[in-house]
Amino acid sequence: MQTSRRSFLTTLGTLAAAPLLSKSDARDFGKSAAPVRYPEPDVIALEDTFKKIKIGNAAIERLHTGMRWAEGPAWSGPGQYLMWSDIPNNSQLRYLPDDGHVSTMRKPSQFSNGNTFDTQGRQLSCEHETRRVVRYEPNGTVTVLAEKFGGKSFNAPNDIVVHPDGGIWFTDPGYGALFEYEGKKQPMEQKEAVFRIDPATAKIEKVTDELFKPNGLCFSPDYKKLYICDTGSSHYKEAPKNIKVWDVDGAKLKNGREYISMKMKVEGEIVAGMADGIRCDTEGNVWVGAGWVGPGYDGVHIFSPEGLRIGIILLPEICANICFGGPRRNRLFMAASQSLYAVYVEATGAHFC
Repeated sequence: MQTSRRSFLTTLGTLAAAPLLSKSDARDFGKSAAPVRYPEPDVIALEDTFKKIKIGNAAIERLHTGMRWAEGPAWSGPGQYLMWSDIPNNSQLRYLPDDGHVSTMRKPSQFSNGNTFDTQGRQLSCEHETRRVVRYEPNGTVTVLAEKFGGKSFNAPNDIVVHPDGGIWFTDPGYGALFEYEGKKQPMEQKEAVFRIDPATAKIEKVTDELFKPNGLCFSPDYKKLYICDTGSSHYKEAPKNIKVWDVDGAKLKNGREYISMKMKVEGEIVAGMADGIRCDTEGNVWVGAGWVGPGYDGVHIFSPEGLRIGIILLPEICANICFGGPRRNRLFMAASQSLYAVYVEATGAHFC
């Protein structure tokens, strides 16, 4: 009863916080667009706690455009660069902040989706076409970390995070097996689920299959909780548009419950989009790439540790995934449909990627 009551009250608070948002036309980020007048109008504080995070003289910047579906941004601390996937174009791109240079990092990328870096600075990627999780070694070779479970291929691994104990956690909703556009159309062999690769034995274990289509995932700053976005409403009518959270018990998850519903109010209308990519800052706030509603909703939603929507960053495109980067991990990078955006915030990414 306590969980249900809390969820109910949190939803009411979230809906009450949002009437300020409107469905105004998305602004122009093109080269001919006029400079933004500070404070940035599309970084919106819904609660006082977010006013401390929002920087008055920091604008949303479009760093690059021309992708088909931008996904999986990850910041390399040793390399001081951002990399991300353009899934339909079967490539990985790299952005160098010193001069803004963008280049193709890998092509083909096996239609990779989510990426991260491990504690040794090695890149890990989820490949749609090959249905596997891989690690790129410093000498350029590829190590396959996960390819099958229970004698069956994975569907199409999606997003990935690393625990300090070396365990690798990833989701397998199967989007890359449903269409040729983002991988290779082939039968789904697994129930959509979340898996963990043991650092000592390399054994793969299923940690939960409670979500319809588990997508983005991230740990809390102390690694005691795991947040997972459910995008199952893309294919299942009964799937909720929400984020769930579990307590982390070693290699296991327990006490799964709804963290937040993605419902909110825009111009008096209650709408709900899908939460995709997700990250935590050092204060425990949860930052979520979201969309599939339209202006006034699509972008990044920020929630307090208690599940109250405290702010929103509006973008003119659906935001798939996000990460904190830069030398101080205070720059939020946003992979949003055809473009890569960034904005400085007075918050620090909780983890190294």
